[in-house]
Amino acid sequence: MQDNAFDLPRYLAVLPLFKDMPAQALQRVAAGCRLRRFGRGDMVFRVGEPCVEFYVTVFGQIKLFAVSASGQEKVFELAGPGMSFAEAPMFVGASHRANGQALADTLLLAVSKQAVVDEIARDPQFALRMLSGLSRRLHRLMDDVEAYALHSGLRRVVDYLLSELERSGRAARAVSLPASKGTIALRLSLTPEYFSRVLHQLETAGLIRIDKRAISIFSPDCLRAYSELGPDAPMLTCSRPVCVRRTAQATAPLA
Repeated sequence: MQDNAFDLPRYLAVLPLFKDMPAQALQRVAAGCRLRRFGRGDMVFRVGEPCVEFYVTVFGQIKLFAVSASGQEKVFELAGPGMSFAEAPMFVGASHRANGQALADTLLLAVSKQAVVDEIARDPQFALRMLSGLSRRLHRLMDDVEAYALHSGLRRVVDYLLSELERSGRAARAVSLPASKGTIALRLSLTPEYFSRVLHQLETAGLIRIDKRAISIFSPDCLRAYSELGPDAPMLTCSRPVCVRRTAQATAPLA
């Protein structure tokens, strides 16, 4: 796709943040946007660089992460198509607190701070939509902290699979991992080896089927029930012939 053939106002109109905005407003915001292309492995920004715009992923995948002094990586978010990121540091005039890196060939829509500020001054409802988006991200971060502190690794993997299934639509029966298993493991604060071990445990239990990055989920309810089993849990009952009913006691959940 050539950049000059990309209809910016039309694309903005389908994003939740800009939905229902009048055509003139979309034109104004579009005038403050630019398209940026990145190849796999390219850095979008680094910690400490000034943040003067936020981004929306048109296609591809962006990894938001930090690296400790010892070289350990922590993945905060994977921003796929339609997802926005970097709004918070842009608003407070701060520098980036995380690194952004393309995991695949990626097209980003960069929206300038001035375009956003000007539109907020014209339309208070736009400010509310921005606050709503930031609030949802804050709630996701709080959910992450709760999961790391209170939930087992098994529960975190199951929660992730079920959230991806829900994102895929009501009729979905499978998920496609948006990044490598190693990257998703870091997103869940797990080691890649542990993440793979949990996936194979779930497959052995008859709850999922793994085909590279594609994971079929036979019963979301059974998968959820299995993730909540303790080592001394009673046998679960289920009408499915291949399910937790005959594997719950044979395969103890990982911690």
